[in-house]
Amino acid sequence: MKLAALLTSAGINTAVSVVLFSLYSVLRKQPSFVNVYFGAKIAQVRSRQQDAFRFDRFVPSPSWILKAWETSDEEICATGGLDAVVFVRMIVFSKLTLLLLIVDSFRIFSIAAIVCNFLVLPLNYFGKEMQRHQIPAETLEVFTIANVEEGSRWLWAHCLALYLVSCCACFLLYLEYKSISRMRLAYFTSSMSNPSYFTVLVRAIPWSREESYSGTVARFFTNYYASSFLSHQIVYRSGSVQKLVVGIHSFLVVSLWKYFS
Repeated sequence: MKLAALLTSAGINTAVSVVLFSLYSVLRKQPSFVNVYFGAKIAQVRSRQQDAFRFDRFVPSPSWILKAWETSDEEICATGGLDAVVFVRMIVFSKLTLLLLIVDSFRIFSIAAIVCNFLVLPLNYFGKEMQRHQIPAETLEVFTIANVEEGSRWLWAHCLALYLVSCCACFLLYLEYKSISRMRLAYFTSSMSNPSYFTVLVRAIPWSREESYSGTVARFFTNYYASSFLSHQIVYRSGSVQKLVVGIHSFLVVSLWKYFS
């Protein structure tokens, strides 16, 4: 592969990324997509009349990138819960940049770039297997291990680079896991009074001739979860609770329809 071809590919990928960012910036402003991008906030806002047309809806703006950059883990946890924080940190792994979201970790990428640029690539480039030209006219093969002589004593540099990058990746993963574990413990400690964290909804309980539904549930959880099982409550779908749930669902559907119409 030629160096010019690599730069062309990088330019095409950058252009596609800019187009996708701009498309998202425009679509998130459209009223018809508010239930897609802002579904969590629909229940928190009152119904209001939307303007028929605004020109700024069709102009890409980077303001949402700045808001996403400034959002802290505490704000994400309060809005979307602990799972949202873990998911974002699993993708970004470091909030140092927004241009490298596809990379598992900007920190790991930085360490690998430093090790390879100052240790591996110079040794590969000054190998003796291939004839060197000017760097703009070089092929990428002269920067690979293929340019190192077979049995060369400089092969230890590649092994050292692999060990350095692997050890740094494991150490950073350990720090990230430790941070998430600490955050998870603090999250549950501050929400101990919420009974939903200690409640399980069980449906489709099998019918038995020997005992009732309540006895079946109690026997199952007593046998398999005796140390954590406390009590249970049977709720039937044909009762007033089911009618209340259906009524609330119908009310929400009508409200959302009025909100977007």
